[in-house]
Amino acid sequence: MRPGKMVFTLFMALILSFLPQFIVNGEEETKSLTVKSHSPFQVQLEQRNLPENPIARFLYDSGLQFEYPEAVRGIYVTGPSAGGSRFEELRKLVKDTELNSMVVDIKEDHGNLTFDPGDDSPYADIGENYIDDLRAKLETLEKDGIYPIARIVVFKDTELAEKRPDLSFKENGSIWKNGRDEAFVNPFMKEVWDYNIEIAKLAAEAGFKDIQFDYVRFPEGFEKRDKSLQYSEGDYADLDMNNVQKRVKAVTDFVAHAKEELAYYNVDLSVDIFGYSATIPEAPGIGQNFSKISSNVDVISSMIYPSHWTSYFDIPFPDKEPYKLVKEYVKVENERLGELKNAPVSRPWIQDFEAPWLYSGEPVTEYGKAEVEAQIRALNEGGVNEFLIWNPSNKYTKNVDYTPLD
Repeated sequence: MRPGKMVFTLFMALILSFLPQFIVNGEEETKSLTVKSHSPFQVQLEQRNLPENPIARFLYDSGLQFEYPEAVRGIYVTGPSAGGSRFEELRKLVKDTELNSMVVDIKEDHGNLTFDPGDDSPYADIGENYIDDLRAKLETLEKDGIYPIARIVVFKDTELAEKRPDLSFKENGSIWKNGRDEAFVNPFMKEVWDYNIEIAKLAAEAGFKDIQFDYVRFPEGFEKRDKSLQYSEGDYADLDMNNVQKRVKAVTDFVAHAKEELAYYNVDLSVDIFGYSATIPEAPGIGQNFSKISSNVDVISSMIYPSHWTSYFDIPFPDKEPYKLVKEYVKVENERLGELKNAPVSRPWIQDFEAPWLYSGEPVTEYGKAEVEAQIRALNEGGVNEFLIWNPSNKYTKNVDYTPLD
């Protein structure tokens, strides 16, 4: 090899020996580089506790502010009462006593709304203008500090049944009605679910803080008619279970679905349920399972009117013994709710009306101050502090002590 070529070869070998350092340390050419192998890295997942309720900014805000009372103590108010002259009397009753809440009919027993939802609403044809300005009424309750609960009757709905017989029950080609000429719609049909949930959303948007579903069930005695009536079982038709379990599942699924759909509105979901449902595994005809429904609501409202019980709890005539009836019921309900991981608030319905149909030739037990207070006392002694008072005509007993243990 010639000397000049040898010198050039040695020079290039020297340059190439430094080239990796120049490339790697492009930003800091004056520093040397120490190359190390990658140390092992382990990804660790840290458990975070998410808020129990949705983040506030993602919830619907009606613009009205209602504080949940220390214990709801309420009365039932029909649409005509809420929108008529009696409202001032009922408002005064709540303001001047230990009461603090009103359960207002929004969808009543026949299937009508008690307010006008507007001509462009899909519910315009069932709107009755009993409450001519629902928002203004709620603003009045807000000013008075009266907690508003919207009652929505679900599956007893003559209006929808007559309009859509395919969503109801038929007998010999005609819509089946009970002895009171009332029609029901079919809890198996999810179109019926959505129909009522959308009404509940209207109530929440108006400002109600609690949606109370009533008649969340099949018609009474349905176990005697399920083979003779014509109706669809919808998505439940092919389930491998008997008719009783299908009904229970449909009713429970509706409640769970409603709870999910209403979560955005930040309202409590409550359900009215027959009191005797807590005393048996499940009511076979109507599809109510106390524990399963209770597991999917914020509030359970058992209807424990003494007049609605036959001989029960070893009480021959419960309507005559309101204290004893309620006392015995609470023992059973406490036990059932105690079995649940996340038990709802107990807010039973109690009685402030007479039941003359139960009596034959003997004096009717009148429900006045003593009888109403007896029921409340029995609830309070059993650890139940919330209650709702039912009188279908909204005529409530005067001078009642609604906190008798204080």
